[in-house]
Amino acid sequence: MTGDVETFRDDIERPAGGIGYPRTLRRLVQGKNIHQDTLLATDYLNHFNEIAMLLELVADMPDCLEDALNWAPKSYEDHFSQSSFQDKALAILAYENAPRRYREPFDQLVGQMNATVVVALQRLRAAAEGADPEQVRLFTTQVTMKLQRFVDVASAVIHGRVETSGQEEIDTLLSEIEEDDSAEPQEASALAPPAVRGAQAPDEAPTSQADIDALFD
Repeated sequence: MTGDVETFRDDIERPAGGIGYPRTLRRLVQGKNIHQDTLLATDYLNHFNEIAMLLELVADMPDCLEDALNWAPKSYEDHFSQSSFQDKALAILAYENAPRRYREPFDQLVGQMNATVVVALQRLRAAAEGADPEQVRLFTTQVTMKLQRFVDVASAVIHGRVETSGQEEIDTLLSEIEEDDSAEPQEASALAPPAVRGAQAPDEAPTSQADIDALFD
């Protein structure tokens, strides 16, 4: 009976488009650096760790700005298909069949991180063009701190520590980011990227300049 309940639960939580064998995939991902319960891999977060590292370098080495500005959002599938990850095909298949209680909050966080970085890079370019090294340093410090908090929440989802698509748990974690931001000096907060209550789905990410600028209002 327990097995039937698990099978039913997996089926109703499977994202549309998956093949419908999450229990089989959980066996296949053992020892593959893919979480056995969530079917997600932390390797994808390297995409965001990369831009965080570049932004940290920009503060002391302005010449790294162009490298940072070349960063662009990359889907989970594109990241793995272009990576040297040994089990890239399995990682993509597992992601397509990840239970919705993990997949949905994860995708929403990715959308939020993409929006944060895109806006940050635009503001960073403007700050650099203003030839104000102190403003650039302050800006990059605040952005990297905020991005690291988002990465930490995404990592919690990947490791099964956030497991609701109803936003309650993920909102609680993201509220900690807002509380930290509210404690920052006013000057720093004005430069920081958007703090949004709840994660933003990929298809809701800002697509126009007006949408992007509105995130800072």
